[in-house]
Amino acid sequence: MHTGYRVAIAVVLIATLLPSQAVLADDAPAAALAGAPSANPPVSAAAMAEYRRALAEYNKVHEAYVAAASAYWSSIGDKRQLRFSKRARGEQVVLDDYVLTQPPVNTGPPKPIDPSAPKKEAPPAPTVPVVADFLNAAKQEYNFTPRQPQSDIEFKRAYAEVVAAAGLTKDQVVRIYGFEATGNGGYDVQAGLEYNKLGARAITTALGYNQLLATNSVELMAESGDQFVASLEAKAKRLPDKEKAALWNTIAVVRKMITFARSVPDDWGQHEILAGTPKGLAIHAMNLDLDVGPLLQTQKLMDSVVFAHRKGYGASLTAAELEMMNLTGDGNGFDMIRMPQDLRDQVPTANFFQRRGYADNPVAQRNNLVASLIAATDASMDQEIKKQGAKDLMAAFPE
Repeated sequence: MHTGYRVAIAVVLIATLLPSQAVLADDAPAAALAGAPSANPPVSAAAMAEYRRALAEYNKVHEAYVAAASAYWSSIGDKRQLRFSKRARGEQVVLDDYVLTQPPVNTGPPKPIDPSAPKKEAPPAPTVPVVADFLNAAKQEYNFTPRQPQSDIEFKRAYAEVVAAAGLTKDQVVRIYGFEATGNGGYDVQAGLEYNKLGARAITTALGYNQLLATNSVELMAESGDQFVASLEAKAKRLPDKEKAALWNTIAVVRKMITFARSVPDDWGQHEILAGTPKGLAIHAMNLDLDVGPLLQTQKLMDSVVFAHRKGYGASLTAAELEMMNLTGDGNGFDMIRMPQDLRDQVPTANFFQRRGYADNPVAQRNNLVASLIAATDASMDQEIKKQGAKDLMAAFPE
């Protein structure tokens, strides 16, 4: 998923609060008036009266917004299920099978602050594990250190060889790299740390040319691990004797990782739990390995291509269309790209997101019709592939 799409991940969607959570009952005594200990100066009756008035105004508007938003997103889910059912029966999906209005916007006042409430320090920002943590987990859990390249060009060559063999086109791969990894990102680029800025922090575990999350890595290892092992074994047989031992050791570690990744049902939520464990972070470290990393990064793209072909989509996916499947998930993304152009100009992007995902995606909110979102993605790719990293990846493809 594109880094810019992730910047707002930490934003909490206030509309998900139930009305009862936002309402302070009129007869609920405020901390200062109830005699509760407080470091705050005493609050006047006039200040508390103004607070109660502002809170009542806030609750009135907010409750109406919550009701409207809940109804809207319920209709999004209902229409999505309707489309899936129609397609399963071989029926044509039409414009009326989408929600054609934009999501409600909360235009009310901000929630007032209780002047009698004790002051609280803001909680520290959650810590996101970074490359050093992934590598440390691999060492601690599997006594393994990924074989990292001597240069990013070396990794680009290995990656280009794998994606070309898989049947992906240079245009697809380079444009997605430009979009996901800024056009200059290295094989170890992580979301939030793309630029050498003072105070920059990782915002997710998204890593590498295609910005795989740790959950992606665990899921790919569970679902495609046997394919990875077969590819690595074939590679080992072609290597000189002095290089074979190291790769066979890597294969042994990959087998252990596959077993761990398959220790739970094949479900995103279950894989997400594993991804947060030391063994899950160790699996994510394999994106940095010169032998395994290109396989993981490539398979994420190939899964979308195979999904589209399995659904009967015979045309070659453009890079922007592949990105839609990456952005919203294969099912929702395919629902979007199979849509005729005249519908793309009318259907809101909200139809293809979960409520929280849409709230966290300012790009989809700004480009709130399918056609405009795809066009904005293409425009961004056009700019990013002009950068040197994208040019180097293009040059790395075998003739």
